[in-house]
Amino acid sequence: MLLVLGVSLGQSAVYSLLSIIEKLTRDVPLNQQTTSMNNSVTPDRSWLDLAYQLAGIAFPLVPMLLSLYLLRLTGDRAGIGFDLRRPGFDLGRGFLAAAVIGIPGLAFYFAARELGFNTNVAPANLAANWWTIPVLVGYSLMNGLLEEVVMLGFVLKRFEQMRMGPWVAIAVSAVIRGAYHLYQGFGGFVGNIVMGLVFGWMYRRWGRVMPLVVAHVILDLVSFIGYALVAPYTDWF
Repeated sequence: MLLVLGVSLGQSAVYSLLSIIEKLTRDVPLNQQTTSMNNSVTPDRSWLDLAYQLAGIAFPLVPMLLSLYLLRLTGDRAGIGFDLRRPGFDLGRGFLAAAVIGIPGLAFYFAARELGFNTNVAPANLAANWWTIPVLVGYSLMNGLLEEVVMLGFVLKRFEQMRMGPWVAIAVSAVIRGAYHLYQGFGGFVGNIVMGLVFGWMYRRWGRVMPLVVAHVILDLVSFIGYALVAPYTDWF
């Protein structure tokens, strides 16, 4: 488990901690700083920028595939509910989970930023190209697959095998989730801990990780594409 986290979200948590330390040691207040995500690498060369973006989507999926492989080796792959056998259930519960997290989460983000606990998050900063929206969809899919399969399906299963209590396991997983979002500020940290607790409870109740993958993808789609479409016309962000 530590090896999977070490090459994926655990590593991200360490870099996220370093990022927030760097931000806090600037002379600029946290809420006057901007955290940019999904950035263009070579905006003047669209074809090369696309290649960078596709690589940025593909490589983070390797730890997710590794976790599925390790679960299969121990006979636990089928038990996490990562399949297409119940599409209606998964989509319905996914939209429900996205609404439960997304609506109050947006309000919490604005409040945390106004109170000075969070940076201004700019979640979509790609140059305008024909592939911009498809790439943002790709990043949304990648995030949902990586985070939910690893943090719910894989990590919680391994904690269970270590005889850790279910709510302790969910809490530890949620703190890790919050930690790798700490680069956004303390609002992102706390908000994602809450998301981890809620998603962990839903995963135990439903016995399937797929609805949470759907929910995460929906949240990121709204965040990334919504920002790209709306930000040029408003100063809310």
